[in-house]
Amino acid sequence: MKTQSILLKQRPEKTPQNSDFEFKEEEVSTPKSNEVLLKSIYISVDPYLRGRMRDVESYIEPFQLNEPITSAIIAKVEKSEHENFKEGDYVLGHLAWKEYQVAKGENLRKVDPKQANLSAYLGILGMTGLTAYFGLTEIGAPKEGETVLVSGAAGAVGSTVGQIAKIYGCKTIGIAGSDEKIDLIKGKFNYDEGINYKTTDNMKEAISKAATNGIDVYYDNVGGEILDATLQNINRNGRVINCGAISQYNKDETATGPRVEGILIKKSVKMQGFTLQNDFGEKFNEGTKKLAQWLQEGKLNYEETIREGFEKVPQAFIDLFSGENKGKMVVKVAEE
Repeated sequence: MKTQSILLKQRPEKTPQNSDFEFKEEEVSTPKSNEVLLKSIYISVDPYLRGRMRDVESYIEPFQLNEPITSAIIAKVEKSEHENFKEGDYVLGHLAWKEYQVAKGENLRKVDPKQANLSAYLGILGMTGLTAYFGLTEIGAPKEGETVLVSGAAGAVGSTVGQIAKIYGCKTIGIAGSDEKIDLIKGKFNYDEGINYKTTDNMKEAISKAATNGIDVYYDNVGGEILDATLQNINRNGRVINCGAISQYNKDETATGPRVEGILIKKSVKMQGFTLQNDFGEKFNEGTKKLAQWLQEGKLNYEETIREGFEKVPQAFIDLFSGENKGKMVVKVAEE
């Protein structure tokens, strides 16, 4: 049996290109004891994968050249040699970009297609939902009546953050890159205000106008100049959650900007970054249970951008950096 896999052919210099990836056909091995043969159904593409394409020290090892890219994948068990899985089960795992593959059972978690759409386990009930939940609640600690600002508000994480902030009784302001996305976050995700950064000349003033009482919590997915402008509007004892910095990911050199220490000291502001697995891995069951409860109660909506076809995976990843996605970007590579 043969399968297609997607390898990292070369390290991107700036924004990734299709030429940085290579498709390769290979044989699929037979599962041994405690292993399963999997058929990929949905593949997650995420901005953080860009960092792993650099050969630099980080919180997670970089991808190796001429080896498959890996990310969160929903797969179907085709054959099982593991007592906890049977043929026809659906599982979530950190797996290679392959149509078919053999994996160890201990690295997989069953998912229930009756509880939610399978793709939701890559988004609202998966890494992105948990990233939103723990970043906001554990670091941001929102209180009723406070103002929460979110960049990348129409993305998978940002759209969830805004809704959780509303559950906590906060005023929410979202920043996104088109008028269509502003309509989306205000209509579907219940944001009170929206700012289109692509049509805004003075972000500091735009934030000040939308946040008449200042910013108490800033959930940052983009970094750069938007972070600078937010700190000019931060309240005393404000909290800044450094989740991502997509505006910087494709730059060759480390960007410089306004020095932040004066603001942090003067206003007693907390600024904290995190990685989901390292900081909150032990609490995943708690977070998933809470998100599923809110989803079933109708307190959470989610948006997906679904591309179809295994050959579309690299382009779907590339399109993240030009904001082509609304909500979570996933690629459907086989029928359920």
